[in-house]
Amino acid sequence: IPSALVDFVIKQQSKGQPVSAEQRKIIVERMIDFELLAQDGAKKGAGGKALEMELGFVKTQLLARAAMEDFQEKNPVTDAQAKAEYDKQLKSVAPSKEYKARHILVDDEAQAKDIIAKLKSGAKFEELAKVSKDTGSAAQGGDLGYADPAGYVKPFADALVGLKNGELTQAPVKSEFGFHVIELTDVRDAKPASFDEVKAQINEQLMEQKLQAYQAGLRKAATVK
Repeated sequence: IPSALVDFVIKQQSKGQPVSAEQRKIIVERMIDFELLAQDGAKKGAGGKALEMELGFVKTQLLARAAMEDFQEKNPVTDAQAKAEYDKQLKSVAPSKEYKARHILVDDEAQAKDIIAKLKSGAKFEELAKVSKDTGSAAQGGDLGYADPAGYVKPFADALVGLKNGELTQAPVKSEFGFHVIELTDVRDAKPASFDEVKAQINEQLMEQKLQAYQAGLRKAATVK
């Protein structure tokens, strides 16, 4: 068993992490057992034709993987290519809006109606928000911050986008969580993700496109019967 093969197996199994002398010895002993079994199997013709086909297919898979890894190494996605793709995607995406809202969530519809009446009479939203079941926003006076409405449950989202800036829902909004009293406090254009935030994802997309083109070129040049 060549020492180079032992080193290769250890690197594969340890994922590049250092191993102790004892661990190396265990791996070598296991490889010796495998080698002896393989030699005996070869002498006796174990596996027959099926083994030959399986070994051939495994070799094909390993060579294909090596070819793809070699292609990726020699054809990396450059920063210029990734930036160009980012700019292209940025232009093709329609501008979206973020809504800043605050709400009060309660179990009872009558209680929600009473809260709306009190707010219309001049009560402070921050004070009434203390009774909200949503303890996270209640601690912020009911404020939910800026968000894409698509991130909310549908009844809440539909009610929110139907409001004008500074407007309060005229009736409680029922959702699976209870009854909401919602106020829209601001709307702004959503800020798109920066290039650095999506660079890795774009690199992955472009490399996949390169690999598909590479494979398509091989098929085009080949005679497939």
